[in-house]
Amino acid sequence: MEEFDWKNEVDKDILIEICKMRMPFGKYQGVIIGDLPEAYLLWFRAKGFPKGRIGQLLENTLEIKTNGMDILLKDLKKRLASNQK
Repeated sequence: MEEFDWKNEVDKDILIEICKMRMPFGKYQGVIIGDLPEAYLLWFRAKGFPKGRIGQLLENTLEIKTNGMDILLKDLKKRLASNQK
C-alpha cells in the first residue's frame, strides 16, 4: 500500500494535535483524540461539538474517520513516536 502524503493534503498542525492531544473531559477523558471511537464522535455531532479548538479537533477527527482516512492518523502517530526515540 502506498503511503499517503499527508503533508501536502491537509493541515499538518491539526493532524499533530489530533494525534497528541488527550480528551480533556467526558467518558473518554485522557484518550488521545485520534483514538476516540467513531460512535462517540457521531454522538458529539448529533449533540453539537464543543466550542473552540477541542470542537474543531473532534469535528476534524470525525471527518477523517468517516471518510476512511484513518491511515493519516496511524502514519502520523508512527512518525511522531519514532521522532521521540
